[in-house]
Amino acid sequence: MDLLNTLVEKGLRRESPTREEALAVLATSDDELLDVVAAAGRVRRQWFGRRVKLNYLVNLKSGLCPEDCSYCSQRLGSKAEILKYTWLKPDEASRAAAAGVAGGAKRVCLVASGRGPTDRDVDRVSKTIEAIKEQNEGVEVCACLGLLQAGQAERLRDAGADAYNHNLNTSEGTYGDITSTHTYADRVETVRHAQGAGLSACSGLIAGMGERDEDLVDVVFALRELDPDSVPVNFLIPFEGTPLAKEWNLTPQRCLRILAMTRFVCPDVEVRLAGGREVHLRSLQPLALHLVNSIFLGDYLTSEGQAGQADLDMIADAGFEVEGAGTTTLPEHRAAGGCGSVCADTPAATAGTDETPATGPRTDLVAVRRRGAGTDLAPNA
Repeated sequence: MDLLNTLVEKGLRRESPTREEALAVLATSDDELLDVVAAAGRVRRQWFGRRVKLNYLVNLKSGLCPEDCSYCSQRLGSKAEILKYTWLKPDEASRAAAAGVAGGAKRVCLVASGRGPTDRDVDRVSKTIEAIKEQNEGVEVCACLGLLQAGQAERLRDAGADAYNHNLNTSEGTYGDITSTHTYADRVETVRHAQGAGLSACSGLIAGMGERDEDLVDVVFALRELDPDSVPVNFLIPFEGTPLAKEWNLTPQRCLRILAMTRFVCPDVEVRLAGGREVHLRSLQPLALHLVNSIFLGDYLTSEGQAGQADLDMIADAGFEVEGAGTTTLPEHRAAGGCGSVCADTPAATAGTDETPATGPRTDLVAVRRRGAGTDLAPNA
């Protein structure tokens, strides 16, 4: 396909595709899917070889969030029967993190529900970061605490945080459809707070919320312009008890196309396969490793993932290798602080295509987390 040859050439030069080209990736047929994966895989290998970075989530505070994000099981008014607990103590969080590190995780992601941290919360998380760093030499720590106020990113950095995550989630045009208690601009501002403090910015999206192809392209191009170092791609986990419980809009093939489009638009960025991969990619997860260079190990915030050993086996069986602590994830031009993405004006989008799942909703694959942080049971790592 001329389209794929063009996208590979652009990706190898770190050049942005046009919006029409990005939309065309999402519109490819199932017959073309392996060609799409192979083309995006060439770009992935150019910048990241066959390495897979492992990340491990620790949910510091679960549930009882005052925000109304429609996709979230921890939202205001959620009836999802998830674990609910207040802040883990630093030693509890450090023990949870150690399980992930022992399983091969290079980065620990500390997440807390809520609109954003108070200064007291920042103090609490800072002590947790210090405890984790003290017990796990060389581990990266990413904080995800919601909207940041002035000066808080600097305090987290001084405590030893390496990165900060705050996802854009969806396009600016549709953001108000999923959340009313804060704005898309609030999220952009928080990412810029993190970047301004010298933290590595992590910001991504959630697919499967009923958005159009144009919305997916909009948010991925917005992320390219924002220029985070890592872009997590989540696939909606439709929790019972949330407003989006009936949104089963994804097939494994569509998930792979979304990941490929993200790789073409963000060729030299850490693209992370995040929440929902087990639910929507299912047996096609190994193919996604040809598109992403990073995954979460084990469980997520409020849902279970596949066994940590199964993740490691999948990586090895697919011919990839776990990225070691002594290896720099990002290509040299990004790791050195250079801008890895050059944004340019692109023509207006053309219409994409809608897809419906080939099978019914797989509610049996949504398992609420009952182990690890906040429980007396061993974590999955």
